[in-house]
Amino acid sequence: MTMMTTASRKMTTIGIFVSSVQKELNEERTAIRDYIKADPLLRIYFAPFLFEYIPAIDREPEELYLNEVDGCSIYLGIFGKEYGPENKQGISPVEREFERATEKSKHRLIFLKGKDDSIRHLKMQKLISRATPHVVRRRFTTIDELKKELYAALVQFLCDSKIISSTPFDESACPGATLKDISDEKVAWFIPVAKKERGFPLKAGTPTEQVLKHLDLLDGNQPSNAAILLFGIKPQKFMPTAEIKCMHFHGTVVAKPIPSHQIFTGTLFDQADQATDFILSKVNRTVPPRESAPVSETRYEIPKEVIQEAVVNAIAHRDYTSDASVQVSVFSDRIEVQNPGRLPTDLTFEDLKIKHNSRPRNHRVASLLYLAHYIEKIGYGTIQMMTGCKEAGLPEPEFAQSGGEFVVTLWRDWLTESVMAEFDLNERQKKIIVFLKSHARITNTECQSLTGAARKATSRDLGGLVDAGLLILIGERRGAYYSLARTNRKDTN
Repeated sequence: MTMMTTASRKMTTIGIFVSSVQKELNEERTAIRDYIKADPLLRIYFAPFLFEYIPAIDREPEELYLNEVDGCSIYLGIFGKEYGPENKQGISPVEREFERATEKSKHRLIFLKGKDDSIRHLKMQKLISRATPHVVRRRFTTIDELKKELYAALVQFLCDSKIISSTPFDESACPGATLKDISDEKVAWFIPVAKKERGFPLKAGTPTEQVLKHLDLLDGNQPSNAAILLFGIKPQKFMPTAEIKCMHFHGTVVAKPIPSHQIFTGTLFDQADQATDFILSKVNRTVPPRESAPVSETRYEIPKEVIQEAVVNAIAHRDYTSDASVQVSVFSDRIEVQNPGRLPTDLTFEDLKIKHNSRPRNHRVASLLYLAHYIEKIGYGTIQMMTGCKEAGLPEPEFAQSGGEFVVTLWRDWLTESVMAEFDLNERQKKIIVFLKSHARITNTECQSLTGAARKATSRDLGGLVDAGLLILIGERRGAYYSLARTNRKDTN
């Protein structure tokens, strides 16, 4: 991808305040400083600030480092096991720096060293927990991993800030492709569908080249990557990993042999249909009697619209320059849909659950999926998934980043009536289960209001549900709450 700078070399460098416990993470701090100063791109735009490399000044250290936070554009936090020295109020410099960056609306990047959060200082755990809803955090174990993650985050910052720009992948010409690689039949199919769904203005029979020009899918006379992905005769000839791998497992973990494994290729429209059908064939469904209702009223344990939205979302937002493919895994308790790519740095997982600005990685692809009604409205996919699951009485979807993969998890309602019948539950306990099927959590106090029982009886009800493996207790004392267990613990295959 050709990158073109849109800013002058004389621009003021962007200050990065590096925040961490100095003694614990001295090696990482020095490596970041040296890396930014040596990299041909990063050194043009960024200037790292490390407290230990400034000369002695007759000022209070806290005043000095907070002023530096104010003067930088980016807060870069590296969080390890230690919390750091505390002031009289019991707050470390790292936490004060993070709070100041938050207060001043600085762009914040958090890098967590290690995968085991339980070994961190309790106050560091709380700081990470408090930062999570507002900041997309990334993990690393080695300095090389830290450098890789940092580079990706800083380049994304430059692109999002319009400091540098590049032609998006889906709008770029597809190397080696010509109009002969476009399927006239696929284009002919699209026209009436888009006309019916979105009032597309072109008429049936419009020549393929004219349709592609109207849709901005040509770079000169050459089809763009989006044109090949959406209307190509054989898209995988040019983009081998533009496919969806679907797997079905009987249990809750990846285990061999895999009962069902299919790879779907073809256009993105084909892949969306095939992957959605694959999932629907593996989940529970209720088919109404033929004489009482049409087959179209078949109900799935997870609404079809939610499943399709998760699949299409992965197609629209995936990184097509990656060697990885979209992957769908159907387990006994959940469905995972993952795609190569990252959430934009200024969006958090909590943002996905509310109305937010849409910035699809592949805008041209997303636009055509919208015209064909594979997407209801650009930017509302995650909200529709949330709404659909709630209306179906299911736990809300979960969004996560796993390395370079964005993962959507749709939880299945494994607590069916037949499973519930195996447990000797009283009416209050059943009421709690029903409540939690459409809510993320419940506290003891909320249970008392829900069932009308006294605190002691409520504690017995909740304890019995935990012992049965139906609920899990999270937290302690006043912060404790209960959530549905994600799977039947008897199912370990």
